[in-house]
Amino acid sequence: MVLKDDPTLMFVNSGMAPFKEYFLGNATPKNNRLADSQKCLRVSGKHNDLEEVGYDTYHHTLFEMLGNWSFGDYFKEEAIAWAWELLTEVLKIDKDILYVTVFEGSDDADNLKMDTEAYDIWKKYISEDRILKGNKKDNFWEMGDQGPCGPCSEIHVDIRTPEEKAAVDGKTLVNEDHPQVVEIWNLVFMQYNRKANGTLEELPNKHIDTGMGFERLCMVMQDVKSNYDTDVFTPIIREIEAITHTDYGKDEKVDIAIRVISDHVRAVAFSIADGQLPSNNGAGYVIRRILRRAVRYGFTFLNKKEPFIYRLVEVLSRQMGDAFPELKAQKQLIENVIKEEEASFLRTLDQGLVLLDKMIEGAKSNEISGAKVFELKDTYGFPEDLTDLILRERGFSYNISEFNQKLEEQKARGKEASESKSDDWTVLMDDAEEEFIGYDYLQADVKLTRYRKVTSKKDGELYQLVFNLTPFYPEGGGQVGDKGYLEVPNGDVVYILDTKKENNVIIHFAKNLPKSLNETMRAVVDTKQRARTECNHTATHLMHQGLREILGTHVEQKGSSVHSKYLRFDFSHFSKVTPEQLQEVENFVNARIAGRLPLEENRSVPMQEAIDNGAMALFGEKYGDAVRTIKFGQSIELCGGTHVGNTADIWHFKILSEGAVASGIRRIEAITNDAVKEYFSSTDAAFGKVKALLNNPKDSVAAIEKLQTENSDLKKQIEALLKDKAKNIKGELKNEIVEVNGVNFLATQVDLDAGGMKDLAFELGGEIENLFIFFGSNQDGKALLTCYIDKEVATSKQLNAGTIVRELGKHIQGGGGGQPFFATAGGKNPDGLAKAIEEVRNYLN
Repeated sequence: MVLKDDPTLMFVNSGMAPFKEYFLGNATPKNNRLADSQKCLRVSGKHNDLEEVGYDTYHHTLFEMLGNWSFGDYFKEEAIAWAWELLTEVLKIDKDILYVTVFEGSDDADNLKMDTEAYDIWKKYISEDRILKGNKKDNFWEMGDQGPCGPCSEIHVDIRTPEEKAAVDGKTLVNEDHPQVVEIWNLVFMQYNRKANGTLEELPNKHIDTGMGFERLCMVMQDVKSNYDTDVFTPIIREIEAITHTDYGKDEKVDIAIRVISDHVRAVAFSIADGQLPSNNGAGYVIRRILRRAVRYGFTFLNKKEPFIYRLVEVLSRQMGDAFPELKAQKQLIENVIKEEEASFLRTLDQGLVLLDKMIEGAKSNEISGAKVFELKDTYGFPEDLTDLILRERGFSYNISEFNQKLEEQKARGKEASESKSDDWTVLMDDAEEEFIGYDYLQADVKLTRYRKVTSKKDGELYQLVFNLTPFYPEGGGQVGDKGYLEVPNGDVVYILDTKKENNVIIHFAKNLPKSLNETMRAVVDTKQRARTECNHTATHLMHQGLREILGTHVEQKGSSVHSKYLRFDFSHFSKVTPEQLQEVENFVNARIAGRLPLEENRSVPMQEAIDNGAMALFGEKYGDAVRTIKFGQSIELCGGTHVGNTADIWHFKILSEGAVASGIRRIEAITNDAVKEYFSSTDAAFGKVKALLNNPKDSVAAIEKLQTENSDLKKQIEALLKDKAKNIKGELKNEIVEVNGVNFLATQVDLDAGGMKDLAFELGGEIENLFIFFGSNQDGKALLTCYIDKEVATSKQLNAGTIVRELGKHIQGGGGGQPFFATAGGKNPDGLAKAIEEVRNYLN
C-alpha cells in the first residue's frame, strides 16, 4: 500500500496503481491475465473518502480491492461474461437485486459515443430495464489528467427490504448515495490515452481493469445492511464497545464515532506495517491525520481522554494476521506508535482547550473570530468541529465564513506550491528497455529516447530525460539520486540535477534540453557525490549490523536516508541508546573500516536463497523473485544501492546524534569520510578557541571544572544577597500598604526577578490578611508583572489574578496568566509598567 517508486502517488489508491507501468508500456507483465486483492487507501487527492467515513456505512479509508486484469488480451465480452458468472453462479447473488450501468456518451470536447458494445453484451445476461445509461462522471474512468482511460460498466446491488423496493424503484437510486443501493464492481475498458493537451487517442492495445470492493461484497454475502455489520468490522466494534462502555446501534453520534475508529485503526495499522510511520509531512502526515480524526471522535463522543485505540491492534492482528502476516510481525511496533501518537494528540487537545478558554474569556460578543479558530487548527492542530462543539455548549459560535476564507487561502497556497503540469512524452527512439549500468560505470555514451517538459511553482521549468542506458543511480532504497552532466557533441553541457525512478523508468531532471537531440551524448556522474554517498550507504549497513550485535537482534531498520553529506538511520529499539552503547556502535563500524573488508556482490540470487544465507530484508522495501545481495564481512543485506569497493574507502565513521522518532523507533544521524574530516577540523578549531579563552591551561577539563565550581559558589552568594535584599524590601513595603474598600492593597515597582517577586508576595501574604499585591519589575529590558490576591478576597470580590495580568499586560506589550489568586505576565515594554501599576487600583473601586 505504501509506494516507493511512484512520486505521483503517496499511497496505492486503486487496484490499478501497481500496474501503471504495464498500462503505460514501461514494462511487460509476466502474464497477460492477472487476478489480485489490493490494499487501497483513499484519503487525499482525487479519491478522498475521509470525511464521509463513519457517516455512511460503505465508504472506507482502507479497503481491499478485488480485481481481474487483461493487458492486451481479453476485452469487454469476456470481462462482462466472467463478472456475471462469478456473481450469480459462483457466489449465488440473486440476479434480481443487480443493476448495471454503461457509458451514455458525451457531447463535450471528447464527443464520445455511447458504449453500445457493452450495452449489447449486457443484454445477453440481464433485462434491458436493469441496464442504465451513466454519465461521464460515473461511467468514464481516468487514472489522472493524463494516461490510459476508458468507459466503464458498474454493477450495483440493491439490498433493501421488499417493502422499500415496492415503494421506490431501485434504478432511481443507482449512484445516488443510497446506503443499500451501492456499486459493488466496476469493469473498466481501457481503450484510450488522455494526452497532455486533453485530447484522446486510441491505445494500440486494449486492456481490462476491474475493481470489486471486498467489504461491500461481504455485506451482500452475509446478508447485512452495512459494511460495519460484517465480520470484517464486528470484532473491532465489539472491542471498542468493551473499552468505552458504549453500545453500538443505540445513539447515532456514538455509532459514527465507533465506525470512524474501527475504520481508521485498520488504515493506520496497515500503513505502519507497510513501512509508513506518522509524521509532519507527506504520506506520514496523512497517517497522522487519519489517526487524529479517530482520537478526536473518541475524545468527543466516547469520552475517552486517555489512549485506547492502540488496544484494538490485538483484535485486528488476530482477525487478519493470517492473511496479512505483517500485522503479526509488526504488532508491537504498531501498538507503540499508535499509543504514542494518541498521547501526543491528547496533550494537544488539552492545550487547545486552554487556548479556547482564553478566547471565550476575552470575547466581546458571542461570536468568536473565524481567523482565531483557524489559527487554533493550523498552529495547534485543534480541529474546528471540536471547537464548534465546545463553543455551542457554552452558548458561543464562530464566524464560519471567515474560517472558510482562511482555509481556502491556505489550500490555494498549498495547491499553487505543488501544482505541476507535464507535456506528453516526445519519443525519439522506441526503446522501452532502458538499462542501468551505474554499478560498473560512471560514464557512458547514451542516446536520448524520449523527453518531456514539466512545469511547477516549486521547481519552475524542468525537462525529464530518458536514455537507452544510464550510469545515473535513481533515488531509491533510501539513497539519493545521482547528479552529473551530459557532454553534447557540439560542446554544450547539460547538467543533470537529480535522478528518480517512476513507473519502472529512470528519469533524469535537467534545466534545459541538449541542442542535438538525436546524437550520442556522454553521460557523466558526479563522482565526488557518488563516492561520498557510497561511503554513507555502506556505513549504514555496517551500523545496522553493529546495532544488532550491541543492542540485540530485535533491532530492525525502519527507514533510512543516505545522502552525500550524511546518513540517517531509523530502527526499532524501546529505550534510549546510552552514550556507552553509541560509542560501542561507532567503534564496531570503525573496526570494520580498519579491517579493509571487500565488497562481495551478487546481482541475481533467488530471494529465498538470499534469506536462507542470512541476508537482511529491509523494512518497507519491495523485492522481486531475484534479488541483489551486498556483503561486507558478516554484514549481508538485500540492497539495490551503490557501495564502496572496500570498507577502507569510508576512512572513518562518526555518530552525530541519537534520539526518538516515535515510540519504539530511534534515529541515528552520522557522517563518514570528508564530512568526518571537516567535523574533526572544525571541532579542533573550536577547542583551540576554548583553550585560548582559558589562557591555554595544561588540563582544559580541569580548568572548566574549576570555572563551574566557582560559578556555582557565586550563584549561591547571589541568591543569599537577593534574599537579604528581599527582606529589607519587605520591611519597607509593609509601610506602603493601604486599605482600599476593606482590602489591604499594595501596588509598586520593585527591583526583583520573577522568583523574587513571587517569594516576597507569598511572604507578605502569609503575614498580612486580606492582601492584594501587584508588583512590576524591569529585568534587563524585560517587563514583568506579578499579582497576588488573598483567596478569600478573590472569592468575595470576584477577582481573578489571571484575568488582571492578561488585561494589564497590554501596557507592557505582553501577556500571561495563572490562577485566580496568583498570576504573572511578561512583556517587552518596561515603559508601560507605571501605567499598569496605576490602573490596577481600579479593580478594587
